[in-house]
Amino acid sequence: MNGRGEAAVLVAVHGAATTVPLSKRVFDKVFAVAALVFFAPFILLVAAAILIADGRPVFYGHRRVGLDGRSFQCLKFRTMARNSDILLQKHLRDDPAARAEWQATRKLSRDPRVNCLGAFLRKTSLDELPQFWNVLRGEMSVVGPRPVVIEEATFYKGHFADYISVLPGVTGAWQVSGRSNTTYDERVSMDVDYVRNRSFWGDMRIVLKTVSVILTQKGAC
Repeated sequence: MNGRGEAAVLVAVHGAATTVPLSKRVFDKVFAVAALVFFAPFILLVAAAILIADGRPVFYGHRRVGLDGRSFQCLKFRTMARNSDILLQKHLRDDPAARAEWQATRKLSRDPRVNCLGAFLRKTSLDELPQFWNVLRGEMSVVGPRPVVIEEATFYKGHFADYISVLPGVTGAWQVSGRSNTTYDERVSMDVDYVRNRSFWGDMRIVLKTVSVILTQKGAC
C-alpha cells in the first residue's frame, strides 16, 4: 500500500475530521504571515544562494502525514543532491552502521545526500522557513509534533492516534528538547505528552525556546 492509501486508512480508523481550535488557527495564520514578512529577505537570499550553488529546484516538497492521517507536501528549501534517493540507497547498502542508524531514527548523523549549503541551512533551521506556507494553507501549525512520513507510524505504535489528532508543527517539544540528540522513543514520548497536555501558553514557551535553540544550534543535525 502506498503512502496515500495508508493515510486514507488512518483517516477511516481515526473517525470524523478533527476540528482545530479557533484560537490556534488564528494564532497560526497571524504568526505565519508575520514570519514570512519578517524573514522575506532571508528567504530571497537563501533561494538565490541555492540557485547559484546548485541550480533548480529551490524548494523541495516531501509527502508527510498530518491531521487525521491526511497526507500533504511539507515544504523546505532543497538541501540535498538531486539524486538523493540513489545516494541514500547506496550508502545504506554499503554501510551497516548507517543502515542501523537509519532504521532506528530515520536520520543520519553523516548524510551523504546533504550538500555543503544544505548542511548550513539545516544547522541554522533556515531550510524550514517555507513551512510557514504550510501553516497558511492549514496543513501545519506553528507548534506541534514534527511531521513524519507514513513509514514512521510504526515507531509510534499505539500512540499514532495521538499524533494524527493535531496538526504537525514547524517547531515543537522535540525540536526544543535535544532534536538529534534524542532517541526516537523519547521523541514519541514528547509528542504524546505535548498532545495530551497542550495549551496556548505551552505553545508560547516552545516558540520562545525555539529562538534559543536556533541561536545555539543545540541538537542540530
